[in-house]
Amino acid sequence: MSATLTKPMTADELLAMPDDGYRYELIEGELRRMSPAGDEHGRVGMELAIPLGSHVKQNKLGKLYLAETGFLIKTNPDTVRAPDIAFVRIERIAQGPGVKGYRVGAPDLAVEVVSPGDTVSEVEEKVAEWLEGGARMAWVVSPKLHTVTVYRSLTDIVTLTEKDKLDGADVVPGFQMNVAEIFG
Repeated sequence: MSATLTKPMTADELLAMPDDGYRYELIEGELRRMSPAGDEHGRVGMELAIPLGSHVKQNKLGKLYLAETGFLIKTNPDTVRAPDIAFVRIERIAQGPGVKGYRVGAPDLAVEVVSPGDTVSEVEEKVAEWLEGGARMAWVVSPKLHTVTVYRSLTDIVTLTEKDKLDGADVVPGFQMNVAEIFG
């Protein structure tokens, strides 16, 4: 019996794929198709993205990126992930024309909104990859539980409820929002 070996896909090959209406991530060279977000996922994500983006823009802190934006966080084999919301500090934004292809490295802040079909292990895998890739903070927003879990590392983890305030700390300085507003 012989095993068929498939060559891992690269980030460049992913970028060159024709648009077939789906979103994809590349995990250690393996292509993973992602379903479109449902109503609640999209609504909750925007309830956070709008005030966060407004704060970032008003204070010239950097750039916010949409869910379709891929970040190359590992190479050989390549891993390209796309958080639901991403923030990159102004110091890391290249001067002049935009980056061609995927931005190398994780965003400073990666936000994942949990979808009904997401498993705990899938979400934990994404958070670990963001942090290992250089993210300074990750927020996991749970529409089901009405919580935001803030990760500064895999051991520095705080879960906020609707009674709490979400704070950008030193990653998005000055940003604060009542958690309840995200789910309102």
